[in-house]
Amino acid sequence: MKALRMDKEEWVVWNGSMGILDMATIGDIRLGESGRMACLAPPYGVVGPFSLDELETRGRIAFGECFVMSRQRWREDQVSLRLEARQKRRSILFQADIDDHEQREILDLPIEGLLKKSDINAAFRQLAKTAHPDAGGADAHYRRIVEARDALLKKLATTG
Repeated sequence: MKALRMDKEEWVVWNGSMGILDMATIGDIRLGESGRMACLAPPYGVVGPFSLDELETRGRIAFGECFVMSRQRWREDQVSLRLEARQKRRSILFQADIDDHEQREILDLPIEGLLKKSDINAAFRQLAKTAHPDAGGADAHYRRIVEARDALLKKLATTG
């Protein structure tokens, strides 16, 4: 491979799982059989090698959990990328915590994965139809599903 000049154009570096948003330049560029391959310059030198041709054509490339993109592409994609990263972080927090298994079981919700407020409330409403004392249910059972709903909603609010 033949080494080429260093590119001084700045590219956006985004890693939503680590909360990194920064600017970087291209470091080494090498010409190979499949086109120009590049790595970012320090301190992001571990990002690469990637296709510089693809980056310039598409405006964005993914490298593991990291995205390198043009400023224009960042302006276009930042809202969706930030929301996606937030959902991933919330999902990881929900999966890592086994303390909510009992509440999920009480509400007949999946034991693993991300829950939404609407999922929790829908499960509660479904069970409350028959669990409420006015509908012939037991007071203790109704209180259990209320407490399970409240605990999951509280957890969701603190992780969101």
